[in-house]
Amino acid sequence: MVKKLLHTRYRVENLERTVAFYRDVLGLQEVKRSVSPRGSKLVFLKAPQSDELIEICQYDASGPVRVDPDLTHLAFEVENLEAFAAHAAAKGYPLSDGPTQTSSGSIIAFIDAPEGYEIELIQHPS
Repeated sequence: MVKKLLHTRYRVENLERTVAFYRDVLGLQEVKRSVSPRGSKLVFLKAPQSDELIEICQYDASGPVRVDPDLTHLAFEVENLEAFAAHAAAKGYPLSDGPTQTSSGSIIAFIDAPEGYEIELIQHPS
């Protein structure tokens, strides 16, 4: 049986642009860079209060990256969705959906990361 989730991997065509998004827009911390035995360029990032990592991979031999709409997303908790949305828009990443209040009182919204991956943002009620 598995013990815990360690990381989630997203393959991209432009490693540096994607890492800059996760670092400069979302505020994730880069914790490790490496090259795999097969030649994949890897960058591992984490949210400040999380243990799980996000692995961003560039492996040109796999061909173009195609992310279908509504295929997958990462969800992050934010303290103030309105302030985050203003910050992200100033960096060139406006909300793509929302904000929407849920029946539980949370407010959710989405932005699109480079390569078309969707990011969900959740502000829990205070």
